[in-house]
Amino acid sequence: MDSKKPARPIKPSVSASILAAVRNRKKRPTGVTRVVRNDLLIASYNVHKCVGIDKKFDPDRIAHVISEIGADVIAIQEADKRFGERTGLLDLARLQRENSLVPVPVTSLYPKGHGWHGNLLLFREGVVRHVQQLVLPGLEPRGALVVDIDLVAGPLRIIAAHFGLLRHSRQQQSEAILRAVNADPSRPTLLMGDLNEWRVGKGSSLHFLSPVFDPVQNAVPSFPSRFPVLALDRVLGHPHNLVSSIEVHDTPLARVASDHLPIKAYVDLKSAVAEAGFVKDRVSLAR
Repeated sequence: MDSKKPARPIKPSVSASILAAVRNRKKRPTGVTRVVRNDLLIASYNVHKCVGIDKKFDPDRIAHVISEIGADVIAIQEADKRFGERTGLLDLARLQRENSLVPVPVTSLYPKGHGWHGNLLLFREGVVRHVQQLVLPGLEPRGALVVDIDLVAGPLRIIAAHFGLLRHSRQQQSEAILRAVNADPSRPTLLMGDLNEWRVGKGSSLHFLSPVFDPVQNAVPSFPSRFPVLALDRVLGHPHNLVSSIEVHDTPLARVASDHLPIKAYVDLKSAVAEAGFVKDRVSLAR
């Protein structure tokens, strides 16, 4: 008698995962905006070194898209050149003049650079209390900014990151982010940026962020900008009710200016702080 070995389960390939994302595009959340009075507008934008899908280097277009968004806080990825002196690509003085956005101060890897491994964080109003510049593990040079900032609505920690292209690296980077959060869990926290993961569920490298962050919540397709099918860009909140809604910023200019669309998250910081008990009662503080 011929004995047959049991068939091994076939793991879906990267191409199959992308095709599944295309087929399920209409099933994903559309990110309907639910703006309330307490909401902050938080954004994340991979500017692709200011090179649009037409192959033109045009920082002016990126500045116009940032103006369109009108965010209170925006995380930028690929804000510096990749090679040479790694010069910053954006006109920071213009962004401050036209949008009242100022950069969180960082010690750049290069004298003319804007960010930390290309990560730049801009905000309108607030006081920066602490900045930590993380070197993320993995085969590619990657980093993250961990910023404690006091906004008008309350205290917030923002982790602005750009994860790697390899799944194993993204797993290691997720674990490094969690260590940073667990070192001081006293503030509501946003993890935002290009996390470079198109899979969902347990097959996703972002699964390692659970349960601190919910990587399935509010995933909206942002890449490629002409026909977005992959939710590479994310804004994840802790506690999970911190992000009230999320959407892509899909305009004619944004579709051309970069290969990623910006994503916008509405954050009800006051409610999240009150419900999670991050801030002590005012009476007890006065004693």
